[in-house]
Amino acid sequence: MLSNTSKYAIRALIYLELYSSPEKKEGIKNIAGELDIPSPFLGKILQVLVKQQLLGSTKGPHGGFYLKKPAIDITIMEVIDIMDGRDSFDSCVIRTTPCDDSRPCSLHHKLGPLRRKIKTIFSTETIADLASEFREGRELIRI
Repeated sequence: MLSNTSKYAIRALIYLELYSSPEKKEGIKNIAGELDIPSPFLGKILQVLVKQQLLGSTKGPHGGFYLKKPAIDITIMEVIDIMDGRDSFDSCVIRTTPCDDSRPCSLHHKLGPLRRKIKTIFSTETIADLASEFREGRELIRI
């Protein structure tokens, strides 16, 4: 459902919430290695997040990335909006043209409630919520 770009951005934000601070920045090579994300691709993602003011970054020997915006204020939907937009939530799964309640496709009324529920979840779940799953040991797989 989500692009790799959005998935990688969410994972990187969780990682930074868990392991960084303005005083303890994380380098891109370390983040990429820990999350098994190609470093050049991650670099582009992190720069977008810096530009959007979710992350801060500094250069130099003690440089790296850290959350600039509190994790509790970063929703999953905000990350998706920044990285990919909402097309995957709003576009028709059958047609190449939009469908809506007045001109529905054959799946529109079945998928509509599911899409609304997913949007609600992604709009209310935050990076802090996801990071807490790791802190509490509920999430046993790698970020």
